[in-house]
Amino acid sequence: MLKGAWLFSIAIAAILIVFSTTWLLTRPHVPFAADDPGLTPGDAERGRLVFAAGDCASCHASPGQPDRLKLGGDLALASPYGTFRTPNISPDRQAGIGSWSVADLANALIAGVSPAGQHYYPVFPYASYTGMKLDDVRDLYAFLHTLGPVADRPQPHDIALLFRIRRFVGFWKILFFHERRSEGVLNGDPVHDRGAYLVEVLGHCAECHASRNLFGAIEPKTRFAGGVSSEGVGFNPNITPVGIGSWSEDDIVEMLKSGKTPDHGYVGWSMADVVKNTSELPDADRIAIALYLKSLPPRPTPHP
Repeated sequence: MLKGAWLFSIAIAAILIVFSTTWLLTRPHVPFAADDPGLTPGDAERGRLVFAAGDCASCHASPGQPDRLKLGGDLALASPYGTFRTPNISPDRQAGIGSWSVADLANALIAGVSPAGQHYYPVFPYASYTGMKLDDVRDLYAFLHTLGPVADRPQPHDIALLFRIRRFVGFWKILFFHERRSEGVLNGDPVHDRGAYLVEVLGHCAECHASRNLFGAIEPKTRFAGGVSSEGVGFNPNITPVGIGSWSEDDIVEMLKSGKTPDHGYVGWSMADVVKNTSELPDADRIAIALYLKSLPPRPTPHP
């Protein structure tokens, strides 16, 4: 009996140790405190450009109406794990983010953590936004609070039961999320490095133009080489020199401004909506994006 009780006690202790370790490893990390004196609202006009570069309206504008600044969310995002619904990010205090502090927005964008201390699903591209400059977060916050509140509440996510346990996202972060790190390759040239920030961080271009592994993380060898769309219909093109090597920087700048491609066509699908955002950027930013895209290493297009 004593031996059995001893083995049982060891088993219970082992389970508790594993559970406690898992709990600690997967807990949300909140890097910014609400009383941080450096996190005050920034400049709304600069925030307007951050909003455009970040493609915020493409996901958060209320579907079925023409106003891209009506940010009621509820866009359905299909995935292999179920259907996600984008949140309301209008300044409505109940349905939106009107009660958030600048720190709350910084924690969401940079750490993927909600004001309630829960992990966000990485369908929200914080794996790219994590490289954002805090001044851009402050400016974006100021701009969002100039917009009209929207009282609409998005529908809940419709995802598989297992994936509703948000703590599991902590495991995903351990494997695939690198807080405050950008994948941008810098070379010291201010135009090139501005392009790296716009492409890799704010524009989060690789989130669409890459293939993903079983866990929904970007496959590094396919970064910018294209991949099946998140909805599972269509294939987002290769934007390394393998795909657009014949395009000049001027061609890319024109496409980002008007949607027109060098073969006298126009971009379609979700890219047409992206162009609505990039067309609002200054010419200098479109030039920076083009320069950085032309510097990408060539990567073969993965099989759809």
